[in-house]
Amino acid sequence: MLAGRKERRFSQKSRHLGRMGPTSQKQLAGFRWAMDAHQSGLLQQLLQQDPAYDYDLIVIGGGSGGLSCAQEAAVLGRKVMLLDFVVPSPRGTSWGLGGTCVNAGCIPKKLMHQAALLGQALTDSRRFGWEYSQQVKHSWATLTEAVQSHVGSLSWGHRLALREKAVTYLNSYGEFVEHHKVKATNEKGQEAFYTAAKFVIATGERPRYLGIQGDKEYCITSDDLFSLPYCPGATLVVGASYVALECAGFLAGLGLEVTVMVRSVLLRGFDQQMAEKVGASMQQLGVRFLRKFVPVEVQQLEKGLPGRLKVVAKSTEGTETMEGVYNTVLLAVGRDSCTKKLGLEKIGVNISEKTGKIPVNDEEQTSVPYVYAVGDVLEGKPQLTPVAVQAGKLLARRLFGGRSEKCDYVNVPTVVFTPLEYGCCGYSEEKATEVYQAENLNVYHARFWPLEWTVACRDSDACYAKIICNKLENDRVVGFHVLGPNAGEITQGFAAAMKCGLTKQLLDDTIGIHPTCGEVFTTLEITKASGLDITQKGC
Repeated sequence: MLAGRKERRFSQKSRHLGRMGPTSQKQLAGFRWAMDAHQSGLLQQLLQQDPAYDYDLIVIGGGSGGLSCAQEAAVLGRKVMLLDFVVPSPRGTSWGLGGTCVNAGCIPKKLMHQAALLGQALTDSRRFGWEYSQQVKHSWATLTEAVQSHVGSLSWGHRLALREKAVTYLNSYGEFVEHHKVKATNEKGQEAFYTAAKFVIATGERPRYLGIQGDKEYCITSDDLFSLPYCPGATLVVGASYVALECAGFLAGLGLEVTVMVRSVLLRGFDQQMAEKVGASMQQLGVRFLRKFVPVEVQQLEKGLPGRLKVVAKSTEGTETMEGVYNTVLLAVGRDSCTKKLGLEKIGVNISEKTGKIPVNDEEQTSVPYVYAVGDVLEGKPQLTPVAVQAGKLLARRLFGGRSEKCDYVNVPTVVFTPLEYGCCGYSEEKATEVYQAENLNVYHARFWPLEWTVACRDSDACYAKIICNKLENDRVVGFHVLGPNAGEITQGFAAAMKCGLTKQLLDDTIGIHPTCGEVFTTLEITKASGLDITQKGC
């Protein structure tokens, strides 16, 4: 009887709620939001806002990580300021919002990589029946104009997004002057001061110079290359990082004469077998490598756009010296963290003396509890745009949204956009051997010949696939490596599988998509230890 009365009351209450007007419905929605916020801890955090500060959060740095964190915090109802100021390069290059990725990194690099691939596609097209008599040539001016137009649209889009989310954006350089207080200096030298309860450092890195005669006067870096107002001509790329090889690759693909000067090894930190295969594929395209040499002086022989430069270099293994003449010298010898002029020492934030990076705990918190950091300034974390975006977003949710999820820095996939792309996820073979010992590993590998390359008569031995499996965990895949067309697209999917505990047996049980490059990972049979031939046979 009692249960029946409760059911009738609930039914009557439901009918009453259904007859509520718009105002009452909004009140009910507000009540529900308050209850949800109370249960998640968000309401308590909102009530704890300190009115003594100008802002709940000030983010210093308007790159991928800083933008992600600032916008997420604003969505969660916090008062947020973002400070971003790009110090011009020695050649005078600067840019707007978006950081290196948007303006002088991932985005323009991938577009110029695509331009080079289209040049190769033109060559291949004749084998597929395309006939054209006119001479095909490349226009550097057209390319850079198109790339910069797209980059500008992305930067403007970031400004609009900040405005829509009510984030206060200042094109000013941020520097701590005391605890909880920063000085913001704009391009005119005008200063303003702001306080906040919490801060996030997301200032990223900038290219390193060699400290030799003529480097800042005559050389360029990746900061300058993508908006260079003239074709670079014969180019010397100094360095063997992924930035160096990617730039060398697309410049060669555009038909320019390219030389790469390498101090030690290619792609330090990456799988060295794969790195050497990348180098070999670039040599086939005409890129010249000068191994075990470093520049000691750059001299200007002729002014002009691009002009002529003489580079004097010395051997790293002896007393031998050499000279070369180039139109452009591109330095890609590493990057330095932008942490030294932020006033961090005034508030006690620890910075690595060796690297200039900021050590943090597993919640991106620095040695000062109210100061956090994300992105490339972090010590020992992957320096990749998606990592910074994820870390910034999750940090804001933990600080202001009552969430607990932390950024997972394990098994982060990446790709080197050389002409023949190299994608990887997990351990290199060297690192896997160090962690698990060689006797506990199975390394499966194969060469493959993309179908699109057969008619075009491209090299049948250039593309390569490799997985590294831990025998002690049911042959779990701990390293994934592929060298071939669209390696980034291939790697992305397998990275998700590795997050789920991918094993060799699961790969064997997966039916491949035919004919694709990715299907090679579903048919791997030969281990390195066997010494058997890995040339792919048949279709």
